[in-house]
Amino acid sequence: MKKRNNADVFNDSHIKVPFVLPEITNEDKKAILSTLNQNLLTDGPKLREFENKFAKFTGAKYAIGVSNATAALQLSLKAIGIGKGDEVIVPDITFIASVNAILFTGATPIIADIDKEDYNISIDSIKKSLTNKTKAIMPVHFTGKSCKMHKIRNIAKKNNLRIIEDCAHAIGSRLGKKHVGTFGDTGCFSFYPTKNITTLEGGMVITNSRKISEEIKALRNHGITKSYKDRFTKGKPWEYDVIIPGYNYRLDEIRSALGISQLKRIAKNNLKRKKAALYYNSKLKNNESVIIPKILKDEDHACHLYVLRIKENGKFSRDYLFQKLLKNGIRSSVHYKPIHEFTAYKKNAKIIDKLDNSKLVYKEMISLPLYPQIKKKQQNLVLQNF
Repeated sequence: MKKRNNADVFNDSHIKVPFVLPEITNEDKKAILSTLNQNLLTDGPKLREFENKFAKFTGAKYAIGVSNATAALQLSLKAIGIGKGDEVIVPDITFIASVNAILFTGATPIIADIDKEDYNISIDSIKKSLTNKTKAIMPVHFTGKSCKMHKIRNIAKKNNLRIIEDCAHAIGSRLGKKHVGTFGDTGCFSFYPTKNITTLEGGMVITNSRKISEEIKALRNHGITKSYKDRFTKGKPWEYDVIIPGYNYRLDEIRSALGISQLKRIAKNNLKRKKAALYYNSKLKNNESVIIPKILKDEDHACHLYVLRIKENGKFSRDYLFQKLLKNGIRSSVHYKPIHEFTAYKKNAKIIDKLDNSKLVYKEMISLPLYPQIKKKQQNLVLQNF
């Protein structure tokens, strides 16, 4: 038998339409290279610039760069005092990072159902999932569509709960004039390579609370009271205090420079995403076998993912379409396998509601290729499979 080369696993020579295509421009590369001339390569001036510009873009008072969005969620929960014995409500359809961040604090995730219309956390399910141990709600702005934050805030206010917004999909998403992430105590963003902005790895926390901001800044850097720069420019480098046991969750200068460069074209790229999503909708709206997402032209939706549902009708189903697309050189995926189906969370999470919607939607949902550079010619190749 011929020995298999591991590189074959990643051989995409037959792929005509990739699922995602990160956009790294010459300007991005120049920005990255410029940071290599600095003496300070982490937690430095580029990070401060990125934080300031991200805060301005989202309308938040403070932005804190961290190593990834999971860290952003974990630090946010720690900063508001979530710990052992507490419960945090989170949707069943989300990436596992949302739940892991809760478990890292010692708290228990309470898995709530989703809304069948927008796939975001269900307001009714939040209410059903409340207990005397509930301390926070973690709404996830799935696909870039904002959750019903006004209703969620009303529930939180009535029950004295905190809100940590998972905005990993939602850079550029607004509800009215407010950017998502500014409705709760914090908003947590991802810069993973598949996201609307990428710094390869990286994340950001936004907040309007100075206290939370200072707590997260300390937690991301081992709990040390001074930055590396301050330690070497303000007195003896070893003279600092540790005010709380912290983590090594800093964001370096290279990724910060890339983030600054990518942020310049986020509005333009999000518009391209929306146009591509609306094109899919226009071609599929009369197809009785699918349920298309609601993406309104006047709605500020980041369109991170294009998720539609396939009504199972004999041979035609979600899994059948996935295999057909792959056979024809088109990558697709499913976002996401429900949290309640994973072994780890069957033991460590709690379910109060029935999760009927998430169970139904998961069987039908599929994510089609969507990125700023996608061409109508490529989209038509996708659409030919319906």
